[in-house]
Amino acid sequence: MLNVALTGNIASGKSTVASRFAALGATVLDADQYAREAVAPGSGALNLVVARFGPSVLRADGALDRAALGRIVFASARARADLEAIIHPEVARRRIADTVEARANGARIVVADVPLLFEAGLAAEFDLIVLVATPDSARLDRLVRIRGLSAADARAMMAAQDDAAIKRGKSDIVIDNDSTLEALQQKVDVVWHDLEARAARARSFARQLLENHARES
Repeated sequence: MLNVALTGNIASGKSTVASRFAALGATVLDADQYAREAVAPGSGALNLVVARFGPSVLRADGALDRAALGRIVFASARARADLEAIIHPEVARRRIADTVEARANGARIVVADVPLLFEAGLAAEFDLIVLVATPDSARLDRLVRIRGLSAADARAMMAAQDDAAIKRGKSDIVIDNDSTLEALQQKVDVVWHDLEARAARARSFARQLLENHARES
């Protein structure tokens, strides 16, 4: 099994790439979904979040007010680190469990969508890293125009992540999302063929090791 990390800064188009990988046959694991599940009403992680940041981060129905929490953590590196210390271990636990299950079920390629891969120091846990890179101007426009954020809030969220140029140098494959949706999907298809070839080589190598071991025994 090829264990791939898919990463990219906010509003880079990473979710679109993940969806394309899923359509092509990858088992896709979503860190954002794990994070939402981790702070579901009544969860231990949500209780810790409220204890740290106060009841103002809860909606009237007891669910987490993600917008209110976001305004706090994107304004303070310390607050952001405290939140990550609560959420990241639970997200990692869920991702690892699903990766193990995927391997047991015979998955050939698992793509874990991990936005904060480098920031959280998780790069070494994967066989391969795919980065989705998009110009800052396009990301800012998406955050303001599509997500409805103010320009100030959008810039604060962008600044909370490591620079994409640094991530580019740490990644094995870079998908530049700088044109149309159709062009992006074509680039993902090309990368998918590469991943399939890598997975096939890995299976062949593993099979050869087993055959060599059997002969030596």
